[in-house]
Amino acid sequence: MDRARNPYTPNAGAPPRFLAGRAQETEDFRVLLRRLANGYSEQSVIVTGLRGVGKTVLLGQYERIAEDENWVPVVAEVSKNTPFGPQIANLSRRALFQVSPKARWGERAAQAAAVIKSFSLSVRADGAMTAGLDVEPAWGTADTGSLNDDLADVFQAIGEAAAEKKRGVVFLFDEIQFLAKAELEALIGAVHRTVQRQLPVTFAGAGLPGLPGLAGNAKSYAERFFKFSSIGQLPREAAVQAIVEPAKGEGVTYQPEAIDFILAYTEGYPYFIQEFGRAAWNTADGPVITLVDAEDALSQVESELDGSFFQARVQRTTPDELTYMRAMAELGGVEHKAADVAAVLHKTSEQLGPIRSRLIAKGLLYTSRFGYAKFTVPQFDRFMRRHMTLDSESTA
Repeated sequence: MDRARNPYTPNAGAPPRFLAGRAQETEDFRVLLRRLANGYSEQSVIVTGLRGVGKTVLLGQYERIAEDENWVPVVAEVSKNTPFGPQIANLSRRALFQVSPKARWGERAAQAAAVIKSFSLSVRADGAMTAGLDVEPAWGTADTGSLNDDLADVFQAIGEAAAEKKRGVVFLFDEIQFLAKAELEALIGAVHRTVQRQLPVTFAGAGLPGLPGLAGNAKSYAERFFKFSSIGQLPREAAVQAIVEPAKGEGVTYQPEAIDFILAYTEGYPYFIQEFGRAAWNTADGPVITLVDAEDALSQVESELDGSFFQARVQRTTPDELTYMRAMAELGGVEHKAADVAAVLHKTSEQLGPIRSRLIAKGLLYTSRFGYAKFTVPQFDRFMRRHMTLDSESTA
C-alpha cells in the first residue's frame, strides 16, 4: 500500500477520483448550457447542502462541462470580507477577455469593454480594475452607482459580446449565502435581463441550505427563475462506489464488512468517505482492506476531522457562541427550536437571540424553517460533545 498512490482526496473542493451520485446534477447543467446556446430559456442552477457534501466539487465539474461546451466559465468564491461590486467588476472584465482576445474584438466586444469600464469606475474610482480596457467609458450606462441597475447593463453587454463570438459565459459562484440581500438581488436581476434578451449568459451558484429563502427574499420570482438542487448524503449504492472505485483503480479491494463499517460511520457524507478512505488505505497492509483495518483507522479519521474539518468551524467563535452550539449538540444533530436550546442553558430565546443570529451570519447554523436552526456541518453535534462540556467555556 503505497501512501504516495493513495487515491482519496479529503481536501476542500478537491475532485475525487470517482464522482459518485452526481450524474443528474451534471447532466442538468449540460442541458442548461446547450439550451441557452440554442436560444431557448432555462432555469439557472443553485446547489445547496451542508458542508462536506461536495458543492464545491460539483461547481468544479460545472467548470469542466462549460469548457467542453465552448462556454467561458468565470469562477469565484463569495466572501464577507471582499466587496462584491469590485469583485464582479473584475470577473466581468475577465469574462470579456476570455470571450475574445482584444485584438479580435468586434463591435459588441468593444461596447462591452466600454460598459465594463463604466461599471468598474463606479465601484472603484481609481481605475484599478480597468487595465486593458483602452476605450472610453460608456457614460450613462452601468455607472449609476446602483448595483441592481448597473450589473444588468454589464451582463447584457457581456452577453451581446459572447453572442457575437458564438460563445457563452457562465458565472460560477461558491458560498453565495454570504451575498447581502441587495447583492443577491442585483445578481438575480442581471441574469434575468440576459434571459429576457435571450443572451448566452447564465449563473450557477452553491451555498448552504437556507439559500432558497434568501433568494426568495431578494427577488419574488427567484423560485421560478432558479432550479434549486439540494445535495447531501449519498445513497448506499453511490456511497459504496465512492469508497471502492478509487481503490479499485489501484488494484485494492475492500471486505464487505469494512465497507459496512465505513458507511455506518460516515453516513454517506462524501467528505467523510474521502477522509475514511485515506486513513484506511494508510492503515492497511493490502491488497484487501479488512474490517480490522477500518476499525484501526477510526481513531485517525476522528483525529483528522476534529483537527481540520470541525476545528476550522469554531476558530472564529466566541465562548458564548461555543456554549450555544454545545447546548444544541446536547439535543442532537437535527433541527431545534430556539426555545428548546435556550431551555438547556436556563435562559430565554430572546436572551440568546443575538448569539444565534451571529452563528447564522458566520455560516455555522442555518434556519431550516421559521423558529428552527440546524448545524451547517454534518455530525457537528458529535464533535461538540467530544470536546466540550456544557459547564466549560471551550475545550474545542
